[in-house]
Amino acid sequence: AIWGIIMTSSICLRQTDLKSLIAYSSVSHMGLVIAATLIQTPWSLAGAVALMIAHGLTSSVLFCLANTNYERTHSRTMLLARGLQLMLPLMTTWWLLANLMNMALPPTINLTGELLIITSTFNWSNLTIIMTGAGTLLTATYSLYMFLTTQRNKLPTNIVKMEPTQTREHLLVALHITPMLLLLMKPGLIMGPFTCHYSL
Repeated sequence: AIWGIIMTSSICLRQTDLKSLIAYSSVSHMGLVIAATLIQTPWSLAGAVALMIAHGLTSSVLFCLANTNYERTHSRTMLLARGLQLMLPLMTTWWLLANLMNMALPPTINLTGELLIITSTFNWSNLTIIMTGAGTLLTATYSLYMFLTTQRNKLPTNIVKMEPTQTREHLLVALHITPMLLLLMKPGLIMGPFTCHYSL
């Protein structure tokens, strides 16, 4: 499962299609969940539950943002839909937040889930720290690649005019991101019986 994280993360780096990249990133994160479920310790199960819920929200918001790009550029190819920061600056902010969540940076529940899982796998076998470390590095790499490719650079010549973003799109993204930040205040809501007061 941990080797699968590295393989699918490497595939993400070769993607030109935005939705394919997001889909492969989901497969990569589920490798951590599978590893945690197979270890069967309280911490790993708590991390698996937290990461499943967190990634469900993160992946969903990334697909929503990809769709807003597609509706305006009519292309899923990242090179043909680049430079959108100039046209849709608020959407760029949402893209940045969603990618930071995908990288499991604080203060999101993704970080809690990944830390619990990585700690559990390290306790199970010290060698896993190399593979989980490489997986985390690759995740950060493809998340930044996705953000920089779609939001930075010059606008492609095929984009002449673009519809402005709508309130419903911002509301949809906000309703994904707000629970992620609020769940960090009370992670016991999603971890249920697998709270962290158990020993490893």
